[in-house]
Amino acid sequence: MSGTERASRVGCVFAIGLVFLLVACTAPQRTVARADPDPGGYHGGTSVPEPYELPATSLIDASGHSYNLATSPSKPVVLLFFGYSHCPDVCTTVLADVAQAISRMDPADRDQVQMIFITTDPARDKPQVIARYLERFDPSFVGLTGDLSTIKDVAGRVGVDIEGTKKLPSGGYEVGHSAQVIGFDRERDGVVIWTPETPIADLKDDFTLLVERSR
Repeated sequence: MSGTERASRVGCVFAIGLVFLLVACTAPQRTVARADPDPGGYHGGTSVPEPYELPATSLIDASGHSYNLATSPSKPVVLLFFGYSHCPDVCTTVLADVAQAISRMDPADRDQVQMIFITTDPARDKPQVIARYLERFDPSFVGLTGDLSTIKDVAGRVGVDIEGTKKLPSGGYEVGHSAQVIGFDRERDGVVIWTPETPIADLKDDFTLLVERSR
């Protein structure tokens, strides 16, 4: 894919929901009811008009091993989310909702979905930290870390914005970032996004639909 094509696809993702995709972890947004049915048939998600590729970039998983985003997942459907373990609210809510939605799927469909979490705070989120964090939600979730510049590059190529850090009165800091979950099909094309506070029932139905289309 040329640089121009990639920029066009990323720009398309931002055009879909610039108003509601860019959120800080300390300021979750309300979900706005959809006025018209999604053209792709998703209940809670928004179809991406021009699907973009999952980058063939290698990061480090919770076991310390290399993990290639495009080739390492063995399941046909990949769900991708960027966040960090010190996030006070939004990340926890999104991961918990995704875990519940997946748990409600039929076992045969559930086994076709791989959730991948990429940290936006690699300075604090070492592999062991990510492993403990994701264990709270679902042990099957894959957690990845790596060099911040590499993570930002991956994020930018799939329409995710990672802002700078903001110091807190406690002495720590928070990291602003987009909080959408991105759904990739068997071809590793990003075809749908879900925003925080999407109803769990809608997530479950949409994940199932993505699995059916990826068989």
